[in-house]
Amino acid sequence: MGKDYSRLEKIVGYKTWSDKKKIDELLKIDCDMYTNLGIDSTSKDRSEVKKTSKYIYRAIQKMDPIIGKSLLFYAD
Repeated sequence: MGKDYSRLEKIVGYKTWSDKKKIDELLKIDCDMYTNLGIDSTSKDRSEVKKTSKYIYRAIQKMDPIIGKSLLFYAD
């Protein structure tokens, strides 16, 4: 995914989606990113995924502070 957060911002900005649906979609993207990492991934790839993941968790925290805070607390 890299530093292009436009897809994430687009999901957060949807007016017709409930917060639960937005959080589910953001967590799905987060899961896909970590699933696509492998033993051939560079340390740069891993750090980019980690940064994007924290960005996702901060976005979730704006919608649901309890879940977002927990995710950020337990992130490496």
